[in-house]
Amino acid sequence: MMVGMVPLGVGPALADGPETETVQNESSQTEEESELREDGERLSVYEDIEVRERVDDLIGTARSASEGSTGRQALQARPIQRSGEIVETVPGLIATQHSGDGKANQYFLRGFNLDHGTDFSIHVDGMPVNLPSHGHGQGYADLNFLIPELVDRVRFHKGIASASGGDFSAAGSARIGLVDELDRGLAELTLGSHGYGRVVVAGSSTFGSGTFTGALEVLGNDGPWERPNDAERVNGLLRYVAGDASRGWAVTAMGYDGSWLSTDQIPQRAVEQGLVGRFGLVDPGPRGDTQRYSLSGSMHRGDERSYSKASAYTYAYDFGLISNFTYFLDESERGDQFEQADERWVSGFDVSHHRFSRLGETSVEWGVGLQGRYDDIENGLYRTESLQRFATVREDSIEQWGLGPYSEVTVRWPMKIRSTFGLRFDHYDASVTSDLGGNSGSADDSLLSPKVALAFGPWRGTEFYTSWGYGFHSNDARGATIRVDPTTGEPATRVEPLVRAEGFEVGLRSAAIRGLQTTLTLHRLDLDSELVFVGDGGATEASRPSRRIGIEWTNAWQLTPSFLVDLDVAWVDAEFTDEDPAGSEIPGALETVVTGGFIVEKGPWSGALRLRAFGDYPLIEDGSVRAGSSFVLNARLAYALSDRWLVAVEGFNLLDRDDSDVEYFYASRLPGEPEEGIEDVHFHPVEGPAVRLRATYRF
Repeated sequence: MMVGMVPLGVGPALADGPETETVQNESSQTEEESELREDGERLSVYEDIEVRERVDDLIGTARSASEGSTGRQALQARPIQRSGEIVETVPGLIATQHSGDGKANQYFLRGFNLDHGTDFSIHVDGMPVNLPSHGHGQGYADLNFLIPELVDRVRFHKGIASASGGDFSAAGSARIGLVDELDRGLAELTLGSHGYGRVVVAGSSTFGSGTFTGALEVLGNDGPWERPNDAERVNGLLRYVAGDASRGWAVTAMGYDGSWLSTDQIPQRAVEQGLVGRFGLVDPGPRGDTQRYSLSGSMHRGDERSYSKASAYTYAYDFGLISNFTYFLDESERGDQFEQADERWVSGFDVSHHRFSRLGETSVEWGVGLQGRYDDIENGLYRTESLQRFATVREDSIEQWGLGPYSEVTVRWPMKIRSTFGLRFDHYDASVTSDLGGNSGSADDSLLSPKVALAFGPWRGTEFYTSWGYGFHSNDARGATIRVDPTTGEPATRVEPLVRAEGFEVGLRSAAIRGLQTTLTLHRLDLDSELVFVGDGGATEASRPSRRIGIEWTNAWQLTPSFLVDLDVAWVDAEFTDEDPAGSEIPGALETVVTGGFIVEKGPWSGALRLRAFGDYPLIEDGSVRAGSSFVLNARLAYALSDRWLVAVEGFNLLDRDDSDVEYFYASRLPGEPEEGIEDVHFHPVEGPAVRLRATYRF
């Protein structure tokens, strides 16, 4: 197994360069390694240690209480209904769905309704998943191309303390690493409720001086919907890895083709009046398809004093989606059905260098990096009737560039103090050629983002942190050049290309009780503006400056080598900070989130139980309309028949709760209703109880 090198004493955020970084499990440290962590005399290479669970010993390396990682063993034990739910290993994050299974998840974190990824960045194998100026929404992050069995680790950071975190990371980020090698091949068949079927075949083989890994996934799922979801996808991966922790390289090719029939949110009144069932549809037409084909590569070099890594990627992406959220509100005869299209080519790179030096009793670790990205985009918005286009709202060709150099210095002072000073510069440049001449143009912007983090300790296995810094998210290029609303013809307000965010955290992390990793964090994040470009209407939608203040408490306790318990609780107060008679509540901001469960192994048996719950939350600014709470319990039970055969059963929504995955409040119009429509709650239900049976053969 090849794993990476960790700069000891550098927080994992600075070590983002080493995508194969290994964060140690407390129980797996040797005495010599622990001493190295204390004196920070050199960088060290670990060849045989892997993160297996979530009880990671970050004491002495972390820069904040709100960062961590989850290893492959814990990830594989979790019952996961959709691929995107793998990011729910980030404490306090909720990944739901408001449409068909082929669409990107809806993400919620730290009082943000992140839509499909606006302020939460996701990387897979070093490639950014978020898509700027996307046809459906800014920062669209679709993880349906991910094969969960090939995920080695999820490393997460919340807040903006890391200089290596760029666009879309104001609320947090997740870096998903893929396995370098499967110790054994696998052939897996899963069958389940509602027409669910999935086949995965994967394996690794020595080839030349490295290891070749290949995988294929085929999935189909109808879901509980009155009109079947008919979600289908095919995923493939080819990966070649050579070298070791101090010197190596990797090349990965991935391909994804998916299609689905949308199961969009429906108005509550339609269900109450018996017009549709809870799993019904008002408009059966909406559907979508996505294709994604990528090639990425990386190389790293390291010794006791330095570590360097360079990676590059390119991928082709094609997306089409037909939706109808308001039915007959805008078009009383033809209906409000519309199509969004996005086709693009993405290329980018990420290079970094880390070096260690020593000044007397003080050790200094510094890192520099440069990230660059180019998107060549063709997207459009069209009015449709019965899936046929009858009008073009807008079509645009977009070229968008981003460049982000950064630097960080971490100093280990005497008296158990670590300080990290970071500085990041981001430049944004975009050119838009629109079919509406007035909306063509170019926009550019730059931001300088200083960051400071301090860590004190450890004392008796406990460390304290404080951090402050600036971050940002980009806005849609079309919103930065728009002059005319393409729907109404009225003058439109442009948005700033880059939106400033300021964050502050204090927290603690303790491993004073053996096996228990507990953290407590108080965080605050201010956004200058939440102006957004609305892909559904092709224009900008005004919002307001905001502030989010919250508390997070996370716990992972390895009670025995075979029994892990975790519990995460997050609460946040999210409000607009300007004066407005509409009110100060931020619609869609989850206020209370509780997740937790356990993983247990006993001989040939293994099992897991997962709880995901969130409280009611506001749907409009004055808080008079609120979404209901949600409480979902999932489980997995597995039995090893032999060294080669494993059978498992997974259950979802075991308590048969009639909760909603997500709710919205807006006006829509059903046939026979007033022309102005009716404001109502629109909801997407949690899927009913479902069972899946899985058989895995190892070879």
